[in-house]
Amino acid sequence: MVSPPPGTAAAAAAAAAAAAARAWLRVGPAPGPLMGSQGHSGPPGNRGPGEGEGGEARKVQEARVAQGKRRKGKGKGRVGSGGRGSGAEGKPVPPPAKEAAGPGAEARVGAGPGQEGEGSGRVEEGTSSVGERAKGSAGTGKEEERRVRSRRREDGRPGRAPGRGGRAWGGIAGTRAAMAAAAEAAAVEAAAVEPAVRPAAGPALWRLPEELLLLICSYLDMRALGRLAQVCRWLRRFTSCDLLWRRIARASLNTGFTRLGTDLMTSIPVKDRVKVSQNWRLGRCREGILLKWRCSQMPWMQLEDDFLYISQANFILAYQFRPDGASLNRRPLGVFAGHDEDVCHFVLANSHIISAGGDGKIAIHKTRSTFTVKYSAHQQEVNCVDCKGGIIVSGSRDRTAKVWALASGRLGQCLHTIQTEDRVWSIAISPLLSSFVTGTACCGHFSPLRIWDLNSGQLMTHLGSDFPPGAGVLDVMYESPSTLLSCGYDTYVRYWDLRTSVRKCVMEWEEPHDSTLYCLQTDGNHLLATGSSYYGVVRLWDRRQRACLHAFPLTSTPLSSPVYCLRFTTKHLYAALSYNLHVLDFQNP
Repeated sequence: MVSPPPGTAAAAAAAAAAAAARAWLRVGPAPGPLMGSQGHSGPPGNRGPGEGEGGEARKVQEARVAQGKRRKGKGKGRVGSGGRGSGAEGKPVPPPAKEAAGPGAEARVGAGPGQEGEGSGRVEEGTSSVGERAKGSAGTGKEEERRVRSRRREDGRPGRAPGRGGRAWGGIAGTRAAMAAAAEAAAVEAAAVEPAVRPAAGPALWRLPEELLLLICSYLDMRALGRLAQVCRWLRRFTSCDLLWRRIARASLNTGFTRLGTDLMTSIPVKDRVKVSQNWRLGRCREGILLKWRCSQMPWMQLEDDFLYISQANFILAYQFRPDGASLNRRPLGVFAGHDEDVCHFVLANSHIISAGGDGKIAIHKTRSTFTVKYSAHQQEVNCVDCKGGIIVSGSRDRTAKVWALASGRLGQCLHTIQTEDRVWSIAISPLLSSFVTGTACCGHFSPLRIWDLNSGQLMTHLGSDFPPGAGVLDVMYESPSTLLSCGYDTYVRYWDLRTSVRKCVMEWEEPHDSTLYCLQTDGNHLLATGSSYYGVVRLWDRRQRACLHAFPLTSTPLSSPVYCLRFTTKHLYAALSYNLHVLDFQNP
């Protein structure tokens, strides 16, 4: 190749290009062959694809040189037979993608025209003079200096894929550690996508069939299962199986399992419910207010799926929960009216709302339409109502209980009228649809809890024999066909089992502050919640213990109010007071 005459600008440019090439050799990546404009290999020791290895890059180089030779004769009056290469003579070429950059770098070897520094001399039509060839070499040298600086900045960035015109990993100090970090990060990402696989090595215990492992791990407690899940990914997946947590969930508070083992919330993993259950047991929760109203009221509420129905004055409003369950959409989705006075009580049954009002009427609403029917039921206010199996029962202050049909052809027709000889505060139908129980004011010489035949309206039995006068029953509910719970003015929660005795309750829990209990709610297993009259206190009880588990006062002295109604799910508890609706969030304490 013809060298530029000394002392000229071209010579200075060539010297600068050579200096840049030497700098690249000192700090660049793993050394490669020194390729000139024709693609010949450099001095010994710089091994690369052009040094007798016959690699893919060598073939591409030779093809491009031959192409340049064919184009050489087509130019008119062009000087030079070798053509202008992609860099100055002796310019070092970065190592090929296969040796230095790993997978994904082969695309740079044959990336096509217009790419420089790819390890092969790109042949174009010859230039018109030797001076122009030297200028091109000087420009390429400056470009190489820029790439050297960019490589220094990019050193130590693991996982960087070499792109167009970039460099692969080389022999710079610290590259091995960076590549190890990149591999570790890639492994973590792969683990997040790919399912955990049972480890091939390790104790022989893990190589047992899964059915046998489930049996062995079923004897572990909650703490042991949690530690076992920290061993590896496969064990973490294995210990999340619902079968391992069912036994623990049935012994925990409010996990959605009844006493008979029926799972009422199959859509939520059992392990997650057990985690939230620990907050119920320890009393960890976050208190908030969902709704407020200006005047004092006696609200009642019901829950259905992701909707909350609550009575305010003579209306029933339907609100939808937000996804967190601890807040409501402020605008109600439905407003149900039909009473001339306040709504005292209502229930949800078969997409219907059956409400009892202070005007002595019973109203029937359809939850998905504006259909409303109301009829006069009692001479005084209707304090309570219940509906199951197409039958409605109601109790009133006029000392009667009545049975009604819900069928469209017999709507508003009274089937039975029962003289209770006392004001009826609460009522509930048995799950077997054979009887119902009434809770009265206990102003006479008979028990406030009595069971009546639903078909004939005849008295079946009395519950209890030692009620003091005035120990009215304000709330009663069936837990199963043979068990029920009651609470009221005598400050006791009583648990009755009809198979054992009708004269004495099986167990009772006393309110420690001698406060009237307005309402109760149970999870069907171990948890019991009550609402008292002083300071809006909500108490949680573990039915396996006598003492109260936790107490949450929701009001202060100036705004002291009873808890008129409470409901809870596995994550939240809702309590309706005179002026507002409170929520206790046990999922995010």
